[in-house]
Amino acid sequence: MTGALARLLQRHWWRPGLTPLTAPLVPLAALVGAVAARRRAGARAQPLPVPVIVVGNVIVGGAGKTPTVIALVALLRRWGWRPGIVSRGHGRDDAAALLLDAATPPAAATPAAYGDEPLLMHRRTGAPLAVARRRREAALALLAAHPEVDIVVADDGLQHHSLPRDVELVVFDGRGIGNGRPLPAGPLRERANAIWPDDADTPPRFVLVNGRWPAPPARALPAPRERCFEVQRSLGGTLSLADWASGASATRDALLALRGRPLLAAAGIGDPERFFGMLDAEGLSISRLPLVDHATFDPLPWPADTADVIVTEKDAVKLANRALGRTRVWVATLDFRLPDDLARALREALPVRTTSA
Repeated sequence: MTGALARLLQRHWWRPGLTPLTAPLVPLAALVGAVAARRRAGARAQPLPVPVIVVGNVIVGGAGKTPTVIALVALLRRWGWRPGIVSRGHGRDDAAALLLDAATPPAAATPAAYGDEPLLMHRRTGAPLAVARRRREAALALLAAHPEVDIVVADDGLQHHSLPRDVELVVFDGRGIGNGRPLPAGPLRERANAIWPDDADTPPRFVLVNGRWPAPPARALPAPRERCFEVQRSLGGTLSLADWASGASATRDALLALRGRPLLAAAGIGDPERFFGMLDAEGLSISRLPLVDHATFDPLPWPADTADVIVTEKDAVKLANRALGRTRVWVATLDFRLPDDLARALREALPVRTTSA
């Protein structure tokens, strides 16, 4: 599916009802929903020796899983846990488990080997991480290489039913569930009733909404309101790509210094407009360049004479150490912290730690 067609279809997904484009796709959507329900009903997960928190979503595209995982790892560390991360690694050709930790040579830590989001999660947290098509294999490889890990955070693992889980954190943005239909007629990976299963055997589940709950005209989430928590995301600051690659911290002063300067904002994320809106809110003068999610930036998508470009950290992973000519690239970071009431609920849902700090 081309980028233009994908963006057109997504605009129709996020309308509250069916449209002439999505209505003919309802029979296929029913099949997708039925297959997903059958897989979920037939799954039998074998336990792991440590607790598992699954961070995932029921909608396709970006809803904020990556910053949620990063914030969750920081929270668990404050509580004395020693977390590790498992992920699929979008775009990898190899299905086998691959470890990313402090011993990984920098030249080997590439988006092609690990995926852009795993690289960013490891970079921001320093936590050991394993990628594999089968999340359980990734978890076993991680625990074998790092026996100190006493809790696993699984990125995008909600539909991977062979992976056991003690807690599920389902991430949405303010668009809610769109038209409430499974793919390809809507944005859901499963039927809408999978968002809040009535199965008594399911682990504790919480919903994190990045934005309002939900923003109109989105439908309300089919989940108990008291189990849904809101977080407001904003830009933390900016810094040059070279400084970001060297591990420096972004600052608000650097962000404000970009006001009045023409900027090309490029975003290869699930919802580029969300990033563009945050830049607008900071008073920056931007031209928008939306790209497909996980865009490779190869070749560079802007003219060679572009003076200043601003990107997300997810895209910076693919631009670091690249030849960019005279273009100055700026990286915008997120200010993202899990709500206190969600932190309390998660802590109550987790098993009591049995390992020493």
